[in-house]
Amino acid sequence: MFSWQTFLFVAFVMITVAAIALALISRSSRRPDNLGVKDGKFAPCPPTPNCVCTQAVDGHRIAPLTFAGGVGDAMARLRRIVIVQPGVLITAQTETYLRAEFVSYLFRFVDDVEFLIDPVAKMIHFRSASRVGTSDLGVNRRLERIRRRFQSKE
Repeated sequence: MFSWQTFLFVAFVMITVAAIALALISRSSRRPDNLGVKDGKFAPCPPTPNCVCTQAVDGHRIAPLTFAGGVGDAMARLRRIVIVQPGVLITAQTETYLRAEFVSYLFRFVDDVEFLIDPVAKMIHFRSASRVGTSDLGVNRRLERIRRRFQSKE
């Protein structure tokens, strides 16, 4: 029969092994080669639920941002909001495109997030996808928080 000390020790070892395995998985992830915009479109989301995109036509769909005014003002506002998010690193930017990596605090998982401004429609399209795993537990829906900040009057 197991004692409480044995049970706690085994639980500690299992949690430690799981944490190390997750950390190793996150360290082995690489930037995908399908990032960027081709013919005005992002890469489609994979069939897994760890991706959202404004250009998707399935369950990955999320509504784009809208803006008034010029493209430069919209990009500046978007960048100000994105750069203060936890664990963010902006990796590319043009007048109408912004790409960032969002790194989770604990296991250092990376989500690739892209924004594309459509100056004619006055919309900002975006895509957020986890590099590894199947589920992100809704983390890529962080873009709803960015939307609220972008559309607020601050």
